[in-house]
Amino acid sequence: MSFIKEFKEFAMRGNVIDLAVGVVIGGAFGKIVTSLVDDIIMPPIGYLIGGFDFKAFKITLKEAVVDAAGKVTPEVAINLGNFIQVLIQFVIIAFAIFIAIKAINTLKKKEEAAAAPTPPTEALLAEIRDLLKNRPL
Repeated sequence: MSFIKEFKEFAMRGNVIDLAVGVVIGGAFGKIVTSLVDDIIMPPIGYLIGGFDFKAFKITLKEAVVDAAGKVTPEVAINLGNFIQVLIQFVIIAFAIFIAIKAINTLKKKEEAAAAPTPPTEALLAEIRDLLKNRPL
């Protein structure tokens, strides 16, 4: 079997296509959550705290320096505000994925419960056993 033919069979399986669609939708969902946190959730929280801008919240370890030759040494800082925003984004995405997986698992359990009737061979064997048991010798 040629390499291209094997790849084509692999790529056309349902799971690979489902995975590709999931990655694309996940990327778009991530952008939506980023905007939700940056543009809708954090500004009111900053306002309630007293005009606090989370994007600018950082701990500066070393200030930026411009030497006599004009060379700029950038500041060294811990960007806590950005970290807090990314943490909130993660929690929202993780919760959304949890809800989706929980819903899918609930649907799968319902399908499994509905699709678990007694196999006909077992029912037939049980019927034959009962007939043989009741038959006089």
